[in-house]
Amino acid sequence: DVQLQASGGGLVQPGGSLRVSCAASRFAFSSYDMAWVRQAPGKQRELVAMASADGTITYAEAVKGRFTVSRDNATITVQLEMSGLRPDDTAVYLCHARRIYAWGPDDYWGLGTLVTVSS
Repeated sequence: DVQLQASGGGLVQPGGSLRVSCAASRFAFSSYDMAWVRQAPGKQRELVAMASADGTITYAEAVKGRFTVSRDNATITVQLEMSGLRPDDTAVYLCHARRIYAWGPDDYWGLGTLVTVSS
């Protein structure tokens, strides 16, 4: 079974930086789009950043210029470097893997890591 585990969350002051990581079990990692999704109270889940299998990198408008996503297919990890953090960035950050087949998506959700931005 594919397993994803996010880690690295914690408490950071506004304007600070933090890095969260996602470690995956061994699977066809390089063939999957890897994304960070966040869930905050009172909000719907939001796609924060995606590192697609084809190398395309996308970000939510709210985090452009502040967050950087990267993946390492050799170590089957994906990281999200966050800077200029704001209180609104407070959320549980979830790791997501997705591969689209003709018959539908093959996707997996990992356990989240909590990022709290507060003074």
